[in-house]
Amino acid sequence: MMADFRTLSDTVLASPQIDPGDIGAAVDSGVTLVVNNRPDGEEPGQPTGGAIAQAASDAGIEYVAIPVDGSGISREQIDRMAEALRRTDGKVLAYCRSGTRSTMLWSLARASLGDAPDTIIAKAQDAGYSMEHLRPALWQLSESTGD
Repeated sequence: MMADFRTLSDTVLASPQIDPGDIGAAVDSGVTLVVNNRPDGEEPGQPTGGAIAQAASDAGIEYVAIPVDGSGISREQIDRMAEALRRTDGKVLAYCRSGTRSTMLWSLARASLGDAPDTIIAKAQDAGYSMEHLRPALWQLSESTGD
């Protein structure tokens, strides 16, 4: 399987499911933090978060799990993603089954940090992910950052 890292910003890449062998390509891309947005056991045969975490650790990069399931995205998950984006000096690689949940969580986190919704939606679209359905939530989050 070839890595399918998609650029969301200068510092964030989204990807469909990765396997431990993709960590080398992540390091070569400047990734210093891998964010797993996929729950373990979602699909038979998917690599476990533990296997990805071990490969990341072996490569000297950080790993954090912020799994997003079918129940939606919570404010806690948005805040955890925003914190992960804030605290790393290099690039972040976020992955899930298709990359869509990672892009959704990135979009909401960036809005909570004050980024303009139109910019977020355009960057996601450029990477092949439509976030238009999140526009109301993005506006709400971006407008609440000044409080």
